[in-house]
Amino acid sequence: MLSDLLQKQGNWLFRHRSYLPLMLVVLVVAALSQGEPLDKWETIELIFNGLCIAIGITGFIIRIKTVAHAPRGTSGRNTSGQIADQLNTTGMYSVMRHPLYLGNFLMWLSVVMLTQSWWFTLVFLVMYALYYERIMLAEEAYLRQKFGDDFVAWASSTPAFFPRFSYWIPSKFPFSLRTVLRREYSGMLGWVVSMVFVEVVGDLFEEGHLKLELGWMIALGVALTLFITLRTLKKLHKLDVQGR
Repeated sequence: MLSDLLQKQGNWLFRHRSYLPLMLVVLVVAALSQGEPLDKWETIELIFNGLCIAIGITGFIIRIKTVAHAPRGTSGRNTSGQIADQLNTTGMYSVMRHPLYLGNFLMWLSVVMLTQSWWFTLVFLVMYALYYERIMLAEEAYLRQKFGDDFVAWASSTPAFFPRFSYWIPSKFPFSLRTVLRREYSGMLGWVVSMVFVEVVGDLFEEGHLKLELGWMIALGVALTLFITLRTLKKLHKLDVQGR
């Protein structure tokens, strides 16, 4: 059946979803090689770059708000297979079924938009829809099989991807900063590195030589410092929270 095929594809993509950014590198370089249309209007380009950063930060905030209230065994970065010790239906999961994927979408959309390429942005939208549609289908099939009527009742009244904030129900679990720091440091570094990569490669094509802008280098330095610090604390179990 087609549904079985899509679920099988979704499970395979779920296990390899960390490689999606690598698939975009060639397209990023191709888009940047055509030049940046806004480079003639410095003020407009600064505003546009600020918009891209704001979109990415919004996506990161959505991930933080989701992960900060998630219990152990849910909303993780596991790649071996689907895991859900319980069904999340409060907090961000009360307004949409896949808040982490919306957060990912906004973070990567900000990187794609920074290239100032309309065709690359369009290609990314199509790729992301096809890629994550199958992952969400496989994930929901797993949840339906495990939680039965409870999942059906929640899914039938909760949007899949586009949030409906009037449905908001406060989370059952308190905000945990340690959980956020333990789970999200790698995603934060990945986003910053991607933004810096677009800026550096774009300037290389535009000016013919390597140009390292102070603001982006500071952002990269801070991100790397946080990554090393938080990874070390995680290895030492300093960020562990009971039940989270």
